[in-house]
Amino acid sequence: MFQPRSFLLPLLATILLAGCRSAPPPFECIDAIGCVDVAPDDPIKLGVLQVVSGDLSYFGMSNLRSIELALADRGGELRGHPIVLLSEDSRCSKEGGSTAAAKLVADPKIIGIVGPTCSGAAETAIKVVSEAGLVMISGSSTAPSLTSVGGEPGRDWQPGFLRTAQNDALSGRAAGSFAFEVLGIRKAATLNDGDLYTRGLADTFQQAFTELGGKVVLAAAVNKGDTNMQPVLTAVAESGADLLFFPVFQPEGDYLVLQAKRMQGLKDITLLSAEGLYIEAFIEAVGEAGVGLYLVIPAAPEGPDHTAFRARYEARYDEQPTPPYYAHTYDAANLLLDAIEAAAVPDARADGTLHIGRQALRDALYATAGHPGLTGNLTCDKYGDCGAARFRIVRLDDPAAGLAGLTANVVYTYLPDQ
Repeated sequence: MFQPRSFLLPLLATILLAGCRSAPPPFECIDAIGCVDVAPDDPIKLGVLQVVSGDLSYFGMSNLRSIELALADRGGELRGHPIVLLSEDSRCSKEGGSTAAAKLVADPKIIGIVGPTCSGAAETAIKVVSEAGLVMISGSSTAPSLTSVGGEPGRDWQPGFLRTAQNDALSGRAAGSFAFEVLGIRKAATLNDGDLYTRGLADTFQQAFTELGGKVVLAAAVNKGDTNMQPVLTAVAESGADLLFFPVFQPEGDYLVLQAKRMQGLKDITLLSAEGLYIEAFIEAVGEAGVGLYLVIPAAPEGPDHTAFRARYEARYDEQPTPPYYAHTYDAANLLLDAIEAAAVPDARADGTLHIGRQALRDALYATAGHPGLTGNLTCDKYGDCGAARFRIVRLDDPAAGLAGLTANVVYTYLPDQ
């Protein structure tokens, strides 16, 4: 026989217990430098600082597309939230770096930044970003002062800045070692354009070269925008240098090579530059005048993962990526995405809200160890250097063979950890 009271009592008890159960407490941020809350329907915002205008835009655009591919590999989302890129043009300059960084950090929902392309922009941007409590990781800013020099923090180091590109303290040493030990040079001149990157490379070349027993007989500079290189090249000729190390960019690099080859006093000098001129446009600009020129460049990524990445890049953008830092930037984006995933805490209400501590995110990035990137296994040190540094010296023997021919003509390999 049906008994209403025996049926209703357990049901009433269940309802009463549910009503007494307290709701989860609201999230309380205890992170030392604050938290970013990502609501259920909000995107995860990432900033991008790359040079996308002017003479060096080909570097920045290739880096930006590598970041886009890193996001695409994850379906464009993280922890159930779409990822949105907010991009600013850092313009490869101090002013561009500080202005672009200020625009990004003005948005309190920006979680991290990938970039900048150039060390000159990084020099000012990292202070803005660090003071705002954010992280920024670059795939191509290589100046030694941004991270560390000789095991000590660099002049421009700030907490929260990391990079997957090499520290040019090592690149400069590779160039200095090659000049002294392989070419047998004993007297060299250096030339920079005032940029943090070019000054850093020239300085570390000089340090390595003199430690080995060589002498830098002239350390000179040109200005960005200079077209008449005769005065500085005359000074190089009069110095008695047997080698000129000039780690500059286009178009200044074009003028230096073309005008040096026309000067009788420099007809026997050896020319050595760096990755700023490691592009097809430079080879086309200098042509036969560039024959015999050496470049120190990061060793190219190898292996099936890199091959597959290039295929995806070319299929999506109908062009080849611009070396040498597209793969480093892809790795930088992935390190940041992995760190966000590790630092994100789901809200106790289980409604999809995420809480990301800014110091927790920094800690997750600095804790990166053995990450299998396109450029090698990446481990970050306390100053933010994460790259697996290896270098090659290539020589331009056949301008008609273009960048592919230059890349294949390796004459020296430098492994700093061996």
